[in-house]
Amino acid sequence: MYDLPSENPEDPGLPDEFHDFQPELLRRTFRPPAYWPDRCFSGSDLNIYYDLDHLNWYKRPDWFGVVDVDCFYGGDDLRQSYVRWQEGADPTVVVELLSPGTEPEDLGQTQRRRPQQPPTKWEVYEQILRVPYYVVFDRDSLTLQAFAHDGQRLRPLTLTEPRLWIPTLELGLGLWRGTYSTGRARVSGQWLRWYDAQGQWLPTDTEAAQQEAQLAQQEAQLAQQEVQLAQQEVQLAQERAMFAEERARLAEDQAARLAAKLRELNIDPDAL
Repeated sequence: MYDLPSENPEDPGLPDEFHDFQPELLRRTFRPPAYWPDRCFSGSDLNIYYDLDHLNWYKRPDWFGVVDVDCFYGGDDLRQSYVRWQEGADPTVVVELLSPGTEPEDLGQTQRRRPQQPPTKWEVYEQILRVPYYVVFDRDSLTLQAFAHDGQRLRPLTLTEPRLWIPTLELGLGLWRGTYSTGRARVSGQWLRWYDAQGQWLPTDTEAAQQEAQLAQQEAQLAQQEVQLAQQEVQLAQERAMFAEERARLAEDQAARLAAKLRELNIDPDAL
């Protein structure tokens, strides 16, 4: 498996399993706090049509995120592609997952287009879509590269750690080592995923449900402990009451014996 190519040289960029699971994790954790969930969209392996004069020209990022658009096309339909001139909003962030056949194009190392030819991927992201943030992840070397648009071009960012904060989204994108629970299995490794302003990794819906279940279980255990504590307090109160009653009975017996003794000595205890 490791020696045979995962791509068709004539059609590079065909997804392997990582190209399936990784975009899914990005989608399931993409929740910009400044936007309602129904005003955020993310696509993976979805055509972006960008030129009204050339309807057959498109690029297909591994993953991209857009804000301030309907989550569903027209409010209720699943998208078959992302048509820029109909949507009215360009992607805020694009992520490419490096593979041997697409690395030069992903990193802008391919030759610029010739007249009447479609622009390169880099040209589309930089000059046409003007993507504010472009991220490239190499799974083999665990290298994260990030680029930000300065109004003229995409410029590389210096990352002191494999994390990128995106202020306009109020989200960060970074490398996370852990076990990702897919719909089919649990897969351990290094993953790209989103984190919040506190640096906490955003949970998927499955992880959030598990956390809620764990919290509910902890609350149930706490409630059970409180019930047990209340029962112990009731039992302790009953034992204290019984002890007090026994002390009172003993005190009465002792007082009765003392009174009898005083009467034997011709002393009226009531007169004392």
